[in-house]
Amino acid sequence: MSKLRILYVASEINPFLQTSNVADFVRKLPQGMQERGMEIRILVPRFGLINERKNRLHEVVRLSGINISVGDEEKPLIIKVASIPNAKLQVYFIDNEDYFHRKSVFVDKENKFHTDNDERAIFFCKGALETVKKLGWAPDVVHCNDWMTSFIPLYLSTTYKNDPIFKNVKTVFSVYNNAFTHKFDNNLLEKVKMLDIEDDMLHELKSADFEGFIRLGMEFSDAVVRADDGEELNGLFSDLSNEKKTEPIEKDNFLDSYFNLYNELVG
Repeated sequence: MSKLRILYVASEINPFLQTSNVADFVRKLPQGMQERGMEIRILVPRFGLINERKNRLHEVVRLSGINISVGDEEKPLIIKVASIPNAKLQVYFIDNEDYFHRKSVFVDKENKFHTDNDERAIFFCKGALETVKKLGWAPDVVHCNDWMTSFIPLYLSTTYKNDPIFKNVKTVFSVYNNAFTHKFDNNLLEKVKMLDIEDDMLHELKSADFEGFIRLGMEFSDAVVRADDGEELNGLFSDLSNEKKTEPIEKDNFLDSYFNLYNELVG
């Protein structure tokens, strides 16, 4: 069996930041797959709560310097990297002064949802894919975690589908119970669009809310995983089409379950 290349994309990872159980999951799973012989890359946003000095982040100049378009604007992409202590894993951080230097993640000090979280997600998803292109590292599987990564399966199915780096890639989308109540502005769909994306491809996103993000990620991914319990997610999964590969993951044996899932998708 060939050595698979797995790219993990998530909103957070221990020990750099933890606001939900995404951080623990994305800490344990890549290491488990690496120990099983897979080649791993991890990409997360460089939120302002992450202490660069304490965590020894440093800029990767050869990867930085391109601009990412979000709607009518272009924002510079900065890439930083750090190693996870006691593990042979590096984490790449997507950074931009406008989007990620505030000292908060998705809500401010008054617990108000940042109204530009849609733009931050778009920038992160596009920035992650451009970073992988610059690395020249072709993943076999891109494993997207939580709503902030939900545009990646869409972009890989459209704009990037003929790129040599992503030509044969498979996508896994893990859904977590990290819902928000905010509804984004009407121009969300225009901001999300890229080459080869038609209006009807974004029909799930018309609600401009948490469910819209999740449904879009589900629609364009090759496999969907329910990473959290809770009745709140029941409706999303009950509506999922029968053709979509939904994978039951054994909690007590989750490393083997994911190992088998990745190999089955690529096989």
